[in-house]
This record gives sequence, structure tokens and C-alpha cells, in this order.
Amino acid sequence: MASSVHSSEDLLFSVLVQLIIMIAAARTLNIVARRLGQPGAVGEIIAGLLLGPSLLGALAPALSLQLFGATPAPAVTIISQIGLTLLMFQIGMEFEFAHLDTPQHRKGAALIAGASVAVPLLAGLGFGWFSAAALAPGIDPTLYALFCGNAMAITALPILGRILAQFGLTDRPLGVVAIAAAAVNDVAGWVLLASISALAAARFSGADLALQLAGIAALLIIARLVLAPLARRLVAALPPVAGRIDPTLMAAMLALVFGLAICTYKLGIFAIFGGFLAGLIMHRHTGFVAAWKGQVGGFVLVFFLPVFFTYTGLRTNLLGLGLADLAWLALILVLAIAAKIIPVYAAARASGYTPAQAAVLGSLMNTRALMELIVLNIGRDLGVLPPAVFTMLVVMAVATTIMTGPLLKWLLPRTGHVIPQGVEA
Repeated sequence: MASSVHSSEDLLFSVLVQLIIMIAAARTLNIVARRLGQPGAVGEIIAGLLLGPSLLGALAPALSLQLFGATPAPAVTIISQIGLTLLMFQIGMEFEFAHLDTPQHRKGAALIAGASVAVPLLAGLGFGWFSAAALAPGIDPTLYALFCGNAMAITALPILGRILAQFGLTDRPLGVVAIAAAAVNDVAGWVLLASISALAAARFSGADLALQLAGIAALLIIARLVLAPLARRLVAALPPVAGRIDPTLMAAMLALVFGLAICTYKLGIFAIFGGFLAGLIMHRHTGFVAAWKGQVGGFVLVFFLPVFFTYTGLRTNLLGLGLADLAWLALILVLAIAAKIIPVYAAARASGYTPAQAAVLGSLMNTRALMELIVLNIGRDLGVLPPAVFTMLVVMAVATTIMTGPLLKWLLPRTGHVIPQGVEA
């Protein structure tokens, strides 16, 4: 009994040390990134990479092994997944499709959303099928290509929202169109990701896949017809007061999030989709959403999100890429950037926007970051993305996000927009 208690204390000590390092590093680089004009999340992603084999593991392998072990500890993995589920709950609550108020903006958002999904998806599929033999031997080429396509098609809605705030675009037409198009883009991306995950889990069994899709459809119907009305009544009975959520309502919401996470896990499409579905259920309750963001959202972003970024960084080894891999990485970067910016630019021009405005929209839709990392970790967990390809796509996610800020600083003055000073991402 004593040895069991001692072992538990040792595990707790190890995890607490890891959490202190993760949170401190993420917060430090968050501040540095914002001072450099980048979204704070970019700094947190880089902090995760620096704590992994790309830097700490290379410079001080013994220290890295002592702190983080050969692989992320199960406790850290679980914390990252719980945090990711709560984060997806927040992202689901923040989806907003009511921004558009003119035919031009509605047309622009629709065309841009379609172009920003279809062209990168096709580019990623082409890359996947072309590179499967060299980069993913032994992996089903169709699943591998589908994940490559989804990885290139995704746009990071949460990070995009921070960038719009940083540059004073939240309530401007370009920002409205971009966030609406990104919301549609993400919905398409999540539906595609869920379908790919179900396809991978079903191992191409038609009967199992049909049963799985039927289960997903049933869950969506239950969420719409049963859970949404129950949530509405609960919020009406226990409304937030002065920006504070009633403890009973908080407990019920956590039970909803984790309960739906269990359901989606059992359906074979990962627990985080349950959190996202719970967020969509609560989306219309603006008072609750505001209270949650004020009371809980900050803790999720400061504690849980850095753990997820570090978890990703511990699985990413930039130094593990060889010279041949660098050529593949360059191809991924060119395809990912061109397949986003060029079709979005064309769609925006077709909607009546000026060349400068169209270029701004293309740059905004090229932002990937967090959502990309979620997709990549799922692909890695499913065994569909080999480590080298996982690393290349992580680099692509970071690079396409980092380039957004400088591009906007160059392009926005050409649209007549004055960039505010001192606005944090």
C-alpha cells in the first residue's frame, strides 16, 4: 500500500513539473509572439516545438528524457485531450453565421468558403497519392491522401478571430466575410475529418461503416430534438447572473460535454467531436457563452491549450527530417499556400472585391494553426500520417499562420484600412 502511494506521489510530482514548464514556456513565448505582431497562439505552438526533440531533446537529451520521458506521459496525454474537448466546446459555441448583411458579402463568403475547401482538398489529395509510395509505405494510400487533403483544406477559425481583433477587422466587411467563410470551411473540414476517421475505424467494412454513420445521424437528431431543448430549459431556469454561471448549470454543461464526448468516442470519431457538438447546442445562448468565456475560457486557454501544444511538440522532431524530406516539405508549403491564396483571391475578385481586398482575404484564409494541429494529431493517432509527414505538416501549419501577420501589415494599408496600434492577438 505504501509503495502504491509513493508511486502515485512520484507520478504527481513528475506531471506537476511538466505542467509548470509547459505553462511557463507557453506564456513566455505567447508574450514574445504578440510583441512581434503575431497571434499569441503562434508563440505557444513554437514553445511546444522547443520543448520537444526539435530543441530540448537535441541539446539536452538526458534532461529531456528526465522531464518528459521517451513519450508523453499518459497523464499529460489525458489532460491534453480533456482540454482539447473543452476547447472544441468553446469553438462550437463561437461559430457565427449571422454576420453577413449584404448580397455581396453573402456571395463572397459562399464563393470563398467553397474555393478555400475544394482547391486545397484536391491539391492535398494529389500530393497524398503522388507521395504515398515514398512517404507512407504500408499505409492505405486513400486514407493517407484524404488526411493530406483535409490538412491543406482547413482554416483555423479561433486563431483567425484573434488576428482579426489584432488588426481591427472584427466588425469590418473583410473581417466579417473572412470569419463567415472560415466558419463554413471549418464545418466542412470537421465533417470530412469525422468521415475519414469513421472510414479508418471501420477498416472499409461496409456494414460497420453504415452502422457507424447511422449512429452519427442518430446522435445529431438526438442533439437537435432532445438535448438542445433540454439545454434551453436549463439555461432559462438557471440563467447566468452578473457574468457568473450557476454551479448546477456548470455541472450540467460539463456532463453534456463529456457525455457527448463518450458518445462520439464510441462511434469511432474521437471524443473531441462530442465537445464540438455540445458547443453547437449552446451556440444560441449568448449570455451563457459570454459567461463561460469570462469564467472558464481563460483557464482553458492558459492551462489546457499549452498542454496540447506541448503534447504536439513532443511528437514533432524537426531535426528528424533528411535532405530528401526537405524537398517534400518545400512542395507541401508551395501547394498549401498557393492552393489557399490563389483560389480565394479569384473567388473574392469574382464577388466584386478589389485586388487588395481579395489578397487580404486570401491571406486570412491561409491561416491554419490550431485546427490543423488537431487534424494532424488525429491522423497520427490513427496511424495514417507517418512521423515525417506529421512533422512536415506541423511546419506547414506554423508557417502559414506566421506569414499572415506580415502579409496583412503590407496589404491592409492598400485597402484604406488603418491598422490599430497595441491591439493584442
